[in-house]
Amino acid sequence: MSPPVFRFAPSPNGYLHLGHAFSALLNFDLARAASGKFLLRIDDIDTTRCRPEFEAAIYEDLHWLGVAWEKPVRHQSQHFDDYRAALAKLDALGLLYPSFESRAEIARLVAEPESAASWPHDPDGAPLYPGTAKSLPAAERATRIARGEPYALRLDLAAAVMRAGELNWTEEGDGHGGLGLVRAQPQMWGDVVIARKDLPTSYHLSVVVDDALTGVTHIVRGYDLYRSTDIHRLLQALLGFAVPIYGHHKLILDTVGRKLSKSTRSTGLRELRAAGATAKDIRRMVGLDA
Repeated sequence: MSPPVFRFAPSPNGYLHLGHAFSALLNFDLARAASGKFLLRIDDIDTTRCRPEFEAAIYEDLHWLGVAWEKPVRHQSQHFDDYRAALAKLDALGLLYPSFESRAEIARLVAEPESAASWPHDPDGAPLYPGTAKSLPAAERATRIARGEPYALRLDLAAAVMRAGELNWTEEGDGHGGLGLVRAQPQMWGDVVIARKDLPTSYHLSVVVDDALTGVTHIVRGYDLYRSTDIHRLLQALLGFAVPIYGHHKLILDTVGRKLSKSTRSTGLRELRAAGATAKDIRRMVGLDA
């Protein structure tokens, strides 16, 4: 039997904070306890916000915490061809279509038939896409794309779910959303964006492809991504990927109970280190045994 594979996948668009430290240390500890592998991936598809100095700081902070990882480090920005191949497979199945509306235009569309407050929203709080572009004739789609109009490639959820059937995942996390076998509910997300004209991927697609191609067997991440697993399981089924075990852990919150952000300097690892904190202090602060 192959050893289990865990991963930590930060985006280099800011400095790491206590929440990142908890996730990295937890994955590292679990990998060591299981005599498995720990991978570091740099999720840098957002080339406008990701910067080299933030990536360098990730390595520095993780070294300071005592975290070691397998080489080489995978960078999403170097693997767009992998995402294009996945898109081509989904397109060959007839599951993708282009939509041309901006976020503001979608907001107006969902407000027209009834109030925006009563329109269904996805787990991230965005209004579900009403599917307007799905009915566009193929010739009109081709003409608008040829004109250079911005567009997003969306997954036809109804067709995708019909093809994939009922899906589940194994959850070993803190139990906020249920433990054991959890039924995936991708319908909650509607026709999600899978790629854009200027970017051949999205968060959902790239993480699913990356985890599959690098052999990740255990995905341990924050509970804020629990419902994202609905879409990830669907994509895994459509693309023929193996299904990892999931574990969604608690979030480290600020003093008023909000999820930490990279702009929260009081919990930034660089600031804490400069103030005299040690790696053992960080483990204690996030609730891990020193």
